[in-house]
Amino acid sequence: MIIDCHGHFTTVPTSFREFRARQVEFANDPANGPKLSDALVTDEQIREAIEGGQLKLQQERGSDLTIFSPIAGLMSHHLGNERTSLEWSEISNNLVHRVTEMYPDNFAPVCMLPQSPGVPVKNSVPELRRCVEELGFVGANLNPDPSGGYWTGTPVTDREWYPIFEALCDLDVPAMIHVAASCNPCFHGTGAHYLNADTSVFMQILQSDLFKDFPTLRLVIPHGGGAVPYHWGRYRGMSLEMVKRPLEEMLDNIFFDTCVYHRPGVELLTTVVPVENVLFGSEMIGAVRGRDPNTGEYFDDTKKYVDAIPSLSADDKAKIFEGNARRVYPRLDKRLKAQGK
Repeated sequence: MIIDCHGHFTTVPTSFREFRARQVEFANDPANGPKLSDALVTDEQIREAIEGGQLKLQQERGSDLTIFSPIAGLMSHHLGNERTSLEWSEISNNLVHRVTEMYPDNFAPVCMLPQSPGVPVKNSVPELRRCVEELGFVGANLNPDPSGGYWTGTPVTDREWYPIFEALCDLDVPAMIHVAASCNPCFHGTGAHYLNADTSVFMQILQSDLFKDFPTLRLVIPHGGGAVPYHWGRYRGMSLEMVKRPLEEMLDNIFFDTCVYHRPGVELLTTVVPVENVLFGSEMIGAVRGRDPNTGEYFDDTKKYVDAIPSLSADDKAKIFEGNARRVYPRLDKRLKAQGK
């Protein structure tokens, strides 16, 4: 079985995006803003969006199931206010849930959280619990920078963040570290802000006792870990010098996906990082949608890169494609077993 750990509902109907734009515009004037009914997406619209997009490419590229969440860029925690963020999170998570109920063999749900700049992270816990306990979600996306590229808050290792980690451990679900859109003109969203965040959070954790305080916490750092695998020696050295412990001690809790859009990058990732810590991911349809003119293949068809790495054994590939995801996402494993998989 091929499990893609990183997918977003990027093909949502235009009307859904329009609702979000109007909601943000009238964030401080809700009486004149859009009604919640304006966000309604019909089953027919879902089928059109899914079957002509993610499902079609999923089948063409040979994967079986995608761990599916709301569009990362549209989380836009820096827009609106705490009320609109909660409202948008509930609407978006409910839509993802509907997709996974309509296509249970192809998608498993992961939620976004109603974070906002300056708002305590603990306020996001009820939505996390609702999604996991009531709707059967298998994980969550956690934004380490709700300010949208300005990093005005505390590091994720600050005790302000502990309530969300406590809930994740209690629910036995992992979080993918995933920022949203960038409003900082210095940082392009997918080309800089995403990769900066992946790298920055890894370093924040390296300097902390987060996993000493939460030994069962599991975090997925996407996009191949940003700069981390490429500079593995730097981080190993700093870990030994700064906190007097081997970097490898973090590997019980941190995992990386294969959302790296060329074979040499995926090969580096799987050479440097233990295979047990690598999950197959494509972010399809996401950051890069075009074809590589040198090969004619889509950049985000990352399964081809894993398949082509000669140093990976059949057992290694089985871990990357399925085994690691079922281990890191135990509620996914339970969901699949209930389906006879």
